[in-house]
Amino acid sequence: MNISKIYEELLLLIDKNRMVLDAPMKEYTSFKAGGTADLLIIPKDRDELMKALDVVSRSGVEHLIMGNGSNLLVKDGGYRGVIIRMGEGFQDVTTEGSRITAGAGALLSTVAREACNASLAGFEFASGIPGTVGGGAYMNAGAYDGEMSMIIESAEVLSKDGSRIFRLSKDELELSYRHSIFQRTGDVLLNACFLLKEGDQEKISDRIKELTARRTEKQPLSYPSAGSFFKRPPNHFAGKLIQDAGLRGLSLGGAQVSELHSGFLINRGGATASDIVNLMEVIRSTVFENSGVLLEPEVRIVGEDLKR
Repeated sequence: MNISKIYEELLLLIDKNRMVLDAPMKEYTSFKAGGTADLLIIPKDRDELMKALDVVSRSGVEHLIMGNGSNLLVKDGGYRGVIIRMGEGFQDVTTEGSRITAGAGALLSTVAREACNASLAGFEFASGIPGTVGGGAYMNAGAYDGEMSMIIESAEVLSKDGSRIFRLSKDELELSYRHSIFQRTGDVLLNACFLLKEGDQEKISDRIKELTARRTEKQPLSYPSAGSFFKRPPNHFAGKLIQDAGLRGLSLGGAQVSELHSGFLINRGGATASDIVNLMEVIRSTVFENSGVLLEPEVRIVGEDLKR
């Protein structure tokens, strides 16, 4: 089944205003670079999501799930398949006692704010991570000595083919450094339940303000990026390894190693996905030559190179 047939079948199930053919993924990702996806679907609720996954899985066409695109780069040649974006229909956040349940599309910053309003501590570390609950769980996102595995209690999950909804406990989520079971199975997180601790609202708010100030001071927030580009190597910090290799401020096309934080690759203006990927490879080879450490990207890079 080709993309046009998938699109025609989905038109009977999903409003065409929530489907985009040849979707320019630079408009849906924080790097503001990259090629098109054959088809982008933004289901309004879990029913449409299940229908979309059923059609796509039966077609055999490649597909992936995304949140707000803060950790995704689509190569300039585009993505030959279907991308499903968890949008407004998956942003509900509810609080019950010490537990917060948040939809996959809810921003981590929104959940952190709701936790603060409910005087619940433990989510502060995620307040500045520019991702969603789904993406955060997928990558076991972390910052400032905290990570999702420390607070997540369980997750409601939809099977990759859209046929079955089930719940996984924290232990079943296989959470480790920047890893979860979703990377192995392709199943889709619908929502996550977080178990937090009762705390003092003023102290929680102050901690969020402190982390926001540190982030603003030390990270290049005025340029498009995907946050920390590389995973943290054991016993090292990627940014320091890059700086020690003399690569701070290095540019390639419109992509640059941030002068403010060497762990960030930024789009200085007009960067292509190829610029970013090529800069990544220069960094990896140079750092390896300099330190013997091979950096691994934290950013999810998908799609094809541009054919010449």
